[in-house]
Amino acid sequence: MDSDSVKKDIMRQALQATNMSNARILIENINKTCFDCCVSKPGSSLPGGEQTCLTLCMDKYMKAWNEVNSAYIRRVQQELSNQTISNA
Repeated sequence: MDSDSVKKDIMRQALQATNMSNARILIENINKTCFDCCVSKPGSSLPGGEQTCLTLCMDKYMKAWNEVNSAYIRRVQQELSNQTISNA
């Protein structure tokens, strides 16, 4: 394996680890936020209203997460582009 291949493989592995960590954090936050908001009395089953609340809460949370993530990526790309232009 040449050094470029090794470098790319390490970068891919680092990106995978970051993505897994972000997914874990997202799931933990959704669980805590939506459970606390929707489940008033934890028990052995969820009534229909609580199930609906959890579904809607998770959908909203995911949409917000995706929007924030997209905005962050756009900002990083813009800053990298500006940095490249400045260095040219």
